[in-house]
Amino acid sequence: MKEVLQQLANLQYIDSRIDELKQLRGDLPEDILDIETDIARLEAKQAKLEQEDKNLSVELNQLELDITSSTEKAKKYEEQQLSVRNNREYDALTKEIEVQKQVVDKAHLRIEEAKKRKELVVPEKVIIDEKLDDVRAELDKMKANLDSVMSSTQEEENQLIVAREEVVKNIELRYLRNYNRLRDGLNNGIAVVAMDRGAAFGMSLPPQTQVEVRRKNKIIFDENSGRIVVDKAFFDKAKEQLSF
Repeated sequence: MKEVLQQLANLQYIDSRIDELKQLRGDLPEDILDIETDIARLEAKQAKLEQEDKNLSVELNQLELDITSSTEKAKKYEEQQLSVRNNREYDALTKEIEVQKQVVDKAHLRIEEAKKRKELVVPEKVIIDEKLDDVRAELDKMKANLDSVMSSTQEEENQLIVAREEVVKNIELRYLRNYNRLRDGLNNGIAVVAMDRGAAFGMSLPPQTQVEVRRKNKIIFDENSGRIVVDKAFFDKAKEQLSF
């Protein structure tokens, strides 16, 4: 049973240390993902504005061509009116002239609208460009911080993960399941605690429980928290063997 208790202490020591290393990274990985999402959204909006600006330029050119074409057609129809032979032909040409004039009028209105919109697109693009510069700078800063933390902790975490796999192999499935159940149900993930000076996790243990823990011959559960309580010597040995 001592070996079981030692392995449980080892497993808790490893998991607690991995949790500490992850806490050093904090929310940086999630924050980086959020910023990358913001950048993608801003870039998509920027690309949309750039495409809109190009489309407006193409449309303005086409509208100018349409005005030139319709003006020439109207002039040609007016000239043809001078040589018509009857009122029917004259009226038909008059209708065509009106159609071309309407095309020209609509084109001028649309040109005015397009130019106003084009004037608004430019400052919108500038604002987005400035936001992108700020967000990208913040992303670079966060990535640098994360890289710094990772470089100082990744090697130890990798060693702990390997050690954890070995420890898990040496724990019976029933004990491992019980440990995982306890750990998953606790906010701080501490399923196994050390008894130190008659107390565990800051709370005094009954004298009989203290005696049973010191005997190291069975698994003892704290009646208050439900955690497994082991003698401090198991954690001292775990720290000695598993400090990287």
